[in-house]
Amino acid sequence: MWTDTIAAISTPSGEGGIGIVRMSGENALAILAKIFQPKKEKNWTQVKSFTLHLGQVYGKDRKVIDEVLVSVMKGPKSYTGEDVVEINCHGGLISLRLTLEAVLQAGARLAEPGEFSKRAFLNGRIDLPQAEAIIDIVRAKSEMGLNSAVAQLGGNLSHIISRLRQDLLGVLAAIEAAIDFPEEDLDEITLGQIQATVHKTLQEMEKLIQTADRGKLIREGIHTAIVGRTNVGKSSLLNALLGENRSIVTEIPGTTRDTVEEFINIGGFSLKIIDTAGIRETTDLVEKIGVERTREILEKADLVLLVLDVAEGITDEDKRLLQDIKNKKALILINKIDLPSHRDKKEEIEDWVKDFPHVFISAKEDIGIERLENEIVELIFQGGIQASREVFITNMRHKESLQKASYHLSEVLHGVNRSMTLDFLSIDLKAAWEALGEISGDTAGEDLLDRIFSDFCIGK
Repeated sequence: MWTDTIAAISTPSGEGGIGIVRMSGENALAILAKIFQPKKEKNWTQVKSFTLHLGQVYGKDRKVIDEVLVSVMKGPKSYTGEDVVEINCHGGLISLRLTLEAVLQAGARLAEPGEFSKRAFLNGRIDLPQAEAIIDIVRAKSEMGLNSAVAQLGGNLSHIISRLRQDLLGVLAAIEAAIDFPEEDLDEITLGQIQATVHKTLQEMEKLIQTADRGKLIREGIHTAIVGRTNVGKSSLLNALLGENRSIVTEIPGTTRDTVEEFINIGGFSLKIIDTAGIRETTDLVEKIGVERTREILEKADLVLLVLDVAEGITDEDKRLLQDIKNKKALILINKIDLPSHRDKKEEIEDWVKDFPHVFISAKEDIGIERLENEIVELIFQGGIQASREVFITNMRHKESLQKASYHLSEVLHGVNRSMTLDFLSIDLKAAWEALGEISGDTAGEDLLDRIFSDFCIGK
């Protein structure tokens, strides 16, 4: 399909044990022969696939750049479906840069973002959900996110979409045959058969759509806001969850004036924890900006951890915050139970938070933190999920295509109920079939492909 050979550095910049320069294309081995001197002479056209070769890579004036190991993977059984060569250098900025320059001077061109994976897709080595799973694996922030991406790479979503499309195609084919060959003695499909297949397909699609909210949290992490009045222990809580002193903790109210963000893993899930400025009336301009930002974060958060001070009891500010979070997923953390005076206010606080899941903790003394972590998993995922076994829609693009297909299938059912003719029903059936094809990539346009693969790093 392509006559050019692409190349790029496929490992992160900086010092490391190994750095890789990757090539893919019909001239990859010929370019390698120009810049690489193996320890033993090789006939690159006869070299077996999936072999390693030790030698030296050369730059300008045949100057040795590095001693390297070269991996040879011949098409079509390679990642891209083309001849692929990976030059494994010693990790370092200069060695990798000079090796890449030597490859480009020998006839390769610099790859575009995601071009290796795009060639793998266009050469039929992977479909579009599998390609998107690759970048999800690279960006996974939790074990559950990784498991979900690996399952998608294995084709679990692709198999479902393919089967749904086949079911719709069977109905479409029967309709088209009935329309195009009315004089033939064919078993004409009935409206009842169309209704049964479409209804079954629609139910399965709706189940997938319903997994999208959970799937988004698995893929992107749970945006979790720690909120509360000043000096109730929000920063101490962040430090306790992280197991390190990330936020400044003092007795002075209003110490945290801006947000502090960190990722942590709880029960295999990723939480993006945001420690916010304490909410209170203030004339300090900087602190006032921090309070406004806290309210914005509170509005957008997937999960709210509202911290109360058991020693001080419920204040009017606490009551307003409880009102603000009544329609959100929220967990109330009643902090400072290590203080002797906490028993005086305990019953009062419990009465106010009885409609919310709540945990008594001491962020300072690390009391109740393990129970807190269990409560978070229970609240968000009702105890947890096995992403390796279940199929989740983790990509907004997939959800939108499913919703589009769902709309068209609903229109088919409305048409059946109104006894519309087969040719009218086929319009929405085909539209639904094409919408599902956008997920697999079978009906994806060039603009969509460019947008998807532009999110990849250059060497992937």
